[in-house]
Amino acid sequence: MTFHSTNFPILETKNAADDVDPIIEVKTALDALTADVNKKTAGVDKITERLDGIEAKLARPNIQTKKDDEPSAETKAFADYLRMADRAPELKTLTVSSDPQGGYLAPAEMSAEFIRNLVEFSPIRAIASVRTTGNASVLYPKRNTVTNASWRGETQAQTASEPTFGQHEVVIREVNTYVDISNALLADSAGQAEAEVRLALAEDFGQKEGAAFVNGTGVLDPEGLMTNPDIGETVSGGASTLTADGLINAMYAIPAAYRNAGTWLMNGTSLAAVRKMKDSVTGAYIWQPALALGQPETLLGRPVVEAVDMDDVGAGNYPVLFGDFSGYRIVDRLALSILVNPYVQATNGITRIHATRRVGGGVIQPAKFRKIKVAAS
Repeated sequence: MTFHSTNFPILETKNAADDVDPIIEVKTALDALTADVNKKTAGVDKITERLDGIEAKLARPNIQTKKDDEPSAETKAFADYLRMADRAPELKTLTVSSDPQGGYLAPAEMSAEFIRNLVEFSPIRAIASVRTTGNASVLYPKRNTVTNASWRGETQAQTASEPTFGQHEVVIREVNTYVDISNALLADSAGQAEAEVRLALAEDFGQKEGAAFVNGTGVLDPEGLMTNPDIGETVSGGASTLTADGLINAMYAIPAAYRNAGTWLMNGTSLAAVRKMKDSVTGAYIWQPALALGQPETLLGRPVVEAVDMDDVGAGNYPVLFGDFSGYRIVDRLALSILVNPYVQATNGITRIHATRRVGGGVIQPAKFRKIKVAAS
């Protein structure tokens, strides 16, 4: 019952149903919240259960019952990694020994030093007489004989004499070749490829020239010292070796004027044989070492030059030459000429390098030389 009056506050009364315990209200709210959370997390439990099943399956041994079911190499490697981590046998490592697996990252150093094989040649040019010309050959006039004077009495008539003359021709010969180099190599080598080709050509031409000056036939190449038929010979005195007596005989077989300017010419094997020769009386070596640095060693008082193109010591060979090498004339017509031609093979991306050398050589005074033949008599 409610009383209304302007002088008193309004008093309200509650029904029995409105008197609810607060604890019950809180419990009811919590139950509702729990039910809602359980409902929302039901899907997560299913996912967790599924992941547990997958993990258990992966942990089982991989037993194959049929060959057709064998997994790929990638699958096996991945399974091993999952089971053994860093102990897996298929685990790959970057190494220098394998180019695709890191080796390309460690390239070898390109050294600036260039390895070249030794090119040996006979140094005839260093001891011979060298001239130049602008023609295809050079003619040297020579006197073959002298006058024929005779002793006469006071009233005897004089007899006439007539010296004879001739000429000796040194013909210029040509040696040439060419080398093809790709334009890409020329560009990428920063000039080193062309420089090496030029050096190789110079060494090759020097070797060919030295060999011709010793053994040239005079047909396509210059005339060689050892092929000239007018040079006299001395036998060594041994059937298959050199002897000291043979060297002495050869040295004194030419006139003193030429002998005193003479030089020995032989190769390395002959030098070794000569250096072992001893005086039969004192036992001293006949080979004399140089008295000062830079001076040549001497044999019987005369210098020795090593020429790789001379014969080895052997029966019937001519391993040693002695003489005054001003009697051999070398005539240069054209020094080593190198022409770079980028046009003839341009469509193939190739540059051709031509090399030419024109030179002549010949024995103009055979009397200045003496060669030794290995023979007993």
